[in-house]
Amino acid sequence: MPAHTPDVTPTEAVAPTEAVTPLLRGIAVLRRLTEADGGTLSLSALEKSTGLARSTVDRLTATLARMGYVRLDGRDVTLAPRLMELGNAYLAALRLPALLSARADALADELDESVSLAVGDRDGIRFIHQATRRRAMSLSFRIGDLLPAERTAPGPLFATEWTDADWHHWRERRAADPADHTFPAVPPREHPTPDEDFALRTSTAARDDYALDDQLIEPGLVALSVPVRHPGTGRVACVVSVVSHTSRHTAPDLRTTLLPRLRAAVAAMENDLRTAPPPAPGPPRAGLATWTGASKQELGRDFVESLARGLTVLTAFGEGRSALTLTQVAKATGLSRATARRALITFTHAGLVTPAPEATFTLTPRVLSLGFPPLSHTSLPEIAQPHLTALADRVHESTSLAVLADSGTEIQYTARASTARVLSARVTVGTRLPAHATALGRVLLALPEVRARGYALVDEELEAGLRAIAVPVRDRTGSVVAALNVAMHAARRTTEACETELLPELTRTASDIESDLRVAGHFVHVPPT
Repeated sequence: MPAHTPDVTPTEAVAPTEAVTPLLRGIAVLRRLTEADGGTLSLSALEKSTGLARSTVDRLTATLARMGYVRLDGRDVTLAPRLMELGNAYLAALRLPALLSARADALADELDESVSLAVGDRDGIRFIHQATRRRAMSLSFRIGDLLPAERTAPGPLFATEWTDADWHHWRERRAADPADHTFPAVPPREHPTPDEDFALRTSTAARDDYALDDQLIEPGLVALSVPVRHPGTGRVACVVSVVSHTSRHTAPDLRTTLLPRLRAAVAAMENDLRTAPPPAPGPPRAGLATWTGASKQELGRDFVESLARGLTVLTAFGEGRSALTLTQVAKATGLSRATARRALITFTHAGLVTPAPEATFTLTPRVLSLGFPPLSHTSLPEIAQPHLTALADRVHESTSLAVLADSGTEIQYTARASTARVLSARVTVGTRLPAHATALGRVLLALPEVRARGYALVDEELEAGLRAIAVPVRDRTGSVVAALNVAMHAARRTTEACETELLPELTRTASDIESDLRVAGHFVHVPPT
């Protein structure tokens, strides 16, 4: 008989007695999915990688699916865009992306090089914004990716403020993981360097107030970094990096040619921090505790209420709510003080929350480890595809997503879901059609009649026998970024039936896509194709 796998994780073994065990297990599941290729693992792979019993994995993933944080497809589990609301809470509370990302984007345009913003995460760095140039040789780093400090340009700048305990932790990690296998965003280290090398780079960064990465991550990659400092305290708030490759710039060339412009951009960023008005707290989400209670009543044992309630604590934070007391967390979530307190203890143990002055708590960059990196590269078709599939299953007709092509006179299909009919609308992704003759195109062209009705219906204009109805898909600013349709043979539904039977389903699906898009596009550009 095989040995029984204990239903605990290594993290739980040393957790405080008041920590919420299901919450720790849920965090472990989300982190394993974050590290997985494509954010997808089978249930059996999750069982193996977390050391949890299969029944526990089933209940945790069912709960996360109920929250919209993962999708269940047969025996596979995939991260879902709504999970990004946890990372969004951290980034909104931090405020730096909202205040500085436009400056970073402008610098990238000016220099025609990739520019990133990073914050320190213990002995590593995490990216909070990326302005990447589109080239054949381009960067694959994502928002939320964790890199070892010693292999980056920002690392020495953050290390100038490390305590003796920080340096001790760094040395312990280096000894335990000399090849950097615990940092999946970077290739394994081939040639370890002495600890003294990083200590020397740190002292040099303290003197010069900038730092270089000369192919430390991999051959050909170079970077130049300058710190952005908090007004008043002078401590490093974040670090701005210009990243290139040696076919365009050597590391010394980066310093010689780009450092003055980088310093000028940083000075402007620091001025933005000084002059930014205090944030106005937005309204916290309401009814979360009630929702979790109703979900528990409906799903019974398959819904782990302590996991769902615990994760809602992270969403209590946001812009204007960067530091919250226990009472404020309980009020924002509708949870009891005892429940909120145990969740905060659990998150503190997991490194997602840290105690702050005046009996408050703040989120840490480690919140981004819960799904944000792989989801930050999600495109609109990827967001829409599961919703299209569900719509096609409900109405038993083909569904499509399209955008307006660059020409402005054609639509381009970007996602499709078909049904098993002998006669159905069959158009492949990438196909282009005249916009004026399609329901999708008329929505995207925003014709006056379509704007007034909110949908377009085209009856046998593109092709005899083809009838289609379409609605717009809008981004978080309200702009139409795509159109969604159902297409069928005219013999199957009258135009009246399209409006009474299909239009409500289309509107519901468009709303679901828009909800995911609002979350995914809060701090990340979501490509339309």
